[in-house]
Amino acid sequence: MNIIASDSSSYEGLASMLEGYDCPAILVSVDYRILAINQHYRDEFGEVPLQQNKRCFEVSHGYSVPCDEAGEDCPISATLQSGHKERVLHIHQTPRGKEHVAVEMLPIHDSQGKLLFFVELLRAISVASTGKANNKLVGASKSFNQMLEKVTRVSPSDASVLLLGESGSGKELVANAIHQGSSRAGNALVTLECSGLTDSLFESELFGHVKGSFTGAHSNRVGLVELANGGTLFLDEIGDVPLSMQVKLLRLIETRSFRPVGSSTIKHSHFRLVCATHKNLAQMVKAGEFRQDLYYRINVFPIHVPSLRERQDDLVLLTNTLLKRISQRKEYHLTDSAMQALKQYDFPGNIRELSNILNRATLLTDTNLIERSTIQECLEIDRELDSLVDASSASQSLSINDAGEDKEWLDLKTAEKRYLLELMAFHHDDKEKVAKVAGISLRSLYRKLE
Repeated sequence: MNIIASDSSSYEGLASMLEGYDCPAILVSVDYRILAINQHYRDEFGEVPLQQNKRCFEVSHGYSVPCDEAGEDCPISATLQSGHKERVLHIHQTPRGKEHVAVEMLPIHDSQGKLLFFVELLRAISVASTGKANNKLVGASKSFNQMLEKVTRVSPSDASVLLLGESGSGKELVANAIHQGSSRAGNALVTLECSGLTDSLFESELFGHVKGSFTGAHSNRVGLVELANGGTLFLDEIGDVPLSMQVKLLRLIETRSFRPVGSSTIKHSHFRLVCATHKNLAQMVKAGEFRQDLYYRINVFPIHVPSLRERQDDLVLLTNTLLKRISQRKEYHLTDSAMQALKQYDFPGNIRELSNILNRATLLTDTNLIERSTIQECLEIDRELDSLVDASSASQSLSINDAGEDKEWLDLKTAEKRYLLELMAFHHDDKEKVAKVAGISLRSLYRKLE
């Protein structure tokens, strides 16, 4: 075949082949030239002047060299090395700005096995953003894109997913992205925070109960498993599930059947399971603190959610995005020196801590420009609380009956409660807002204010 040697008009017959795909598709030569595009591509990304012999990396990224020479993964290069189709996740320039796009590259050979060209399929990823939308994953760093690529692969399936990452790294948002990218997106995503629950409370929350089944059960209650029927059940901090309850959870996962507390009626629920933890479950299995059979049931497709330290390249993007989410009416900006102060901090609390710091900064600044001194003041609040916690812990280790230790602990609790009460007053008793600013759950806020 001598089709490669002819001009772009020779590809009109081949271009019709692209219309058979249900997503944007382009025909690319072995030297990166875009030969044809389908109507889906025109609708989503616009027209491409084929007569100008534009190359794919010029149109998609504005690069002057192929992606792998610009520091990114190149699907053509990967396909040439493997000899079969490859998939990568890129951030493309689109008429709407920069967007995450899953790229699948299909090599096309002639009957003698000679590589003729590639078909490139592009699917925009709606669950992630480069900073424009609320309730979406935000990022552009390599570690973020590696995580997002796994999210887009597993989302359409019904496989159980285990999210592994530090507290505050955004595991709940990742769970939501998995749900939104699945066929279950039209049904509920039901979340159970497993930490701090007793055996009886965990069982009641998960399976529900009938009236009179225990003291305080004044009416029937539908459990979260039943509410998740047809949707996704997200068990956050699965490592905190009481060992005595893990066998019941295992039975639920294996049979998708359960009984409400106090009932003899067996119910069924068809849900997709997503779990998350900041703990090392493999070590817990070895220590006898987590059932091995349950571990293998939930660990079908593990995804590492990177810490903020692992995605430093996203700090500026995340900061700007969080500031927009914090205040819809007033636009805040950080000075260069203020941003530098954030870059020098290691964020043990990850994105949740960054959000807390920025919330404080907007409260402490008198203008819409956040200075370095304001950021340092926000960071100092955490340092003071940490020092109180450290002092209290050291005191407790010396003697449980030490009166000075008791005073230390009371001082810490008093300082924490005073801080929360001040936030309550500032936010006019809006508990959800206060919990968000303080970086704790609503349940924890109620407990700390008692």
